[in-house]
This record gives sequence, C-alpha cells and structure tokens, in this order.
Amino acid sequence: MSNLPEPWLRGPIPGVHPLVAPILYAFQQAREDLAKYTEGLTNEQIWAAPHGLGPVGFHLRHIAGSTDRLMTYLQGRQLGPEQMRALEAEHIPDGQGTEALLAELDRAFQRAEAVVRSLDPAALAESRWVGRKRLPTTVAGLLTHIAEHTQRHVGQAISAAKLALAIRTSA
Repeated sequence: MSNLPEPWLRGPIPGVHPLVAPILYAFQQAREDLAKYTEGLTNEQIWAAPHGLGPVGFHLRHIAGSTDRLMTYLQGRQLGPEQMRALEAEHIPDGQGTEALLAELDRAFQRAEAVVRSLDPAALAESRWVGRKRLPTTVAGLLTHIAEHTQRHVGQAISAAKLALAIRTSA
C-alpha cells in the first residue's frame, strides 16, 4: 500500500462539488482498506464466520449490493427483481475469492461514482423515497447514508478478516 494520506486529505476532487465529494472519498477509502486487509486471505478465510460474525465475503458483497440499491433510490427509482435476488444471495458462499469480490465491489463503486459525479449540488435537498414503505429522505441523506453504511461494513469486514486470519494461523 502507498504512503498517501487518507483520500479525504488528498485535496479537492477536480470537477466535483465539495458537498458531493465525501461519498467519493468514502468509496476510495473502502477500496484501499479492503484491499489491504483482505490481501492473502484464502477463499476459506473469506467465507469463514468465526464466532458467528458475518464473513468477509458477505460484507464485500453487501457493500456492493447496498451501494447499488441505494443509488437506485437516489435516482428516484424502485428496486428491480434482479436487485432483490442479489440481496437474498449476499450471504451465500459461491466460491468467489478476494479478487473477484473486490472487482465486483469496484464495479459497483464505479457505477455509483458516475451517478455522483453527474449530480447537480442544487439537488441535494430534493426528496427521495426508500423501500416499499417509501420512507422519506433527501439526496443528501442518501449520500450520507451510503458513505456511512459503506464504512460500517468496511470495519466489520476488517474485523472478520483479522479474526479469520488469527484463527487459521493459530489452528
């Protein structure tokens, strides 16, 4: 890993409004932290659930899927059947290893970043609705939640990775 400061300390992102930039910083921080803490994990370790914790693989897949779903709401749409099927399958190990899961995550972030970069900052206060119950929020509320939800699961993935590694090496 590089010796760069955290993404939010690397300066403004050219062409991105400072009120929209934090989510892009969160995505980059997630990429870097997850690459660092999953490096060298085996498929067995990626899908291990020590002490009942969610596996690293689940967290990687959930970050990608939840980013996609929340971006759908951000764009004023409702979830489709494919997104619902993906949600139901997030916890199911399918043999995918670290590289494939991180690539899936990166693709989700790239799609989300394209949406974020196209946002008009004047739209931040616009209303949005989430879920079947159509719970109220705003564009800014969704962006904030996507960033904090991503970081919450990054932390859980790091903890699960450290524990899976510790248990494997002490066994």
